[in-house]
Amino acid sequence: MQQNTLVINCGSSSLKFAVINPQDGRCAIGGLAERLGTEQATLSYSYAQQSHSVSLMANDHQGAISAVIDRLTHHNLLTTLTGVGHRVVHGGERFSESVIVDAEILAILDQLNPLAPLHNPVNILGIKAMFKLLPELTQVAVFDTAFHQTLPQHAYLYALPYEHYKNHGVRRYGFHGSSFRYVSQQAAKQLNKPLEQSNLLIAHLGNGCSACAVKNGISVDTSMGLTPLEGLVMGTRSGDIDPSIIQFLADRLTLSLSEIMNILNKKSGLLGITGFSNDMREIQQAAEQGNERATLAIEIFAFKVARYLGALAVSLPFIDALVFTGGIGENDRLSRSLIIEHLAILGFELDGQLNKQNGNAIGKISSSNSTVALVIKTNEEWMIAQDTNKLVLKS
Repeated sequence: MQQNTLVINCGSSSLKFAVINPQDGRCAIGGLAERLGTEQATLSYSYAQQSHSVSLMANDHQGAISAVIDRLTHHNLLTTLTGVGHRVVHGGERFSESVIVDAEILAILDQLNPLAPLHNPVNILGIKAMFKLLPELTQVAVFDTAFHQTLPQHAYLYALPYEHYKNHGVRRYGFHGSSFRYVSQQAAKQLNKPLEQSNLLIAHLGNGCSACAVKNGISVDTSMGLTPLEGLVMGTRSGDIDPSIIQFLADRLTLSLSEIMNILNKKSGLLGITGFSNDMREIQQAAEQGNERATLAIEIFAFKVARYLGALAVSLPFIDALVFTGGIGENDRLSRSLIIEHLAILGFELDGQLNKQNGNAIGKISSSNSTVALVIKTNEEWMIAQDTNKLVLKS
């Protein structure tokens, strides 16, 4: 019988799932439960190349997971599962690799909640719900931050009093680790180089965005910091700002710290600049119709990505390739062209025709005279499935 891994990714009001063969990456079923906590909660999924959608009577995360298990049972997939892999956003310094979850690990994960209050509690909620519903299966936590535990101190420490790092763990952690790990492996294959000799700049661009410098196959610098708020302009997140803006806005608008942080996390970025959308497709359509703020948002987004990639380049001895991934990185030819235009100083030159095609057979979008630029579709779920399967086989 085919052995599969169930991959779970809990968000604040959503839950993504996929049943994946860890050997070849094939997805038997996958979908999204969204608008959890509301009367409009639904579970949408794809099975055998057909789309399905069901309303969720029990509209919390546990209800969504119960509905997922019901669908797996209906399609005769539940008995193929050997383990469950959970995306956990923040592993702090405690976790530099994936781990089987037991009561002791759960207690440690609970202690890390202050580092990612918007993400970790719901990630852990998913693990606890799965323990109740499928207690016979091994549960594995796969951390976004783990890939970046190779950062040197000069890259991860902030210029704050050192005791804040020693006593409270205030440092750069980085995120999107499963994506960067997968993409760096694929880029090395495309370049026909050993991963251990590959030096890459990677831009993961979607609703959440970050960039990473990979030196000889390992992460040596990245744009996100203590939390996923730092770094690039994102869908609703501001990215880098002057920290004094927080106090300035609090004083001028008579807002609390939590209200300011809500603005930075949920009302800024592309949404904040345009005033109407965090979706790059809608923004580009509006720009084509003459919306000046939409045009401005596109320009700011591309400039900030290029600016960060230029900064990350100082961590590399040379650049084997720049890699675009994520929803925007994989599909948005305009953003890629604007970013590469800003990076001419690093030897990048776009091949317009290849860029329109989202890359040739190996994903290349750069000209023959250029430093190599690639488009590679990410597959975080397969990384989670692989890690889970390895730990299941060892247990």
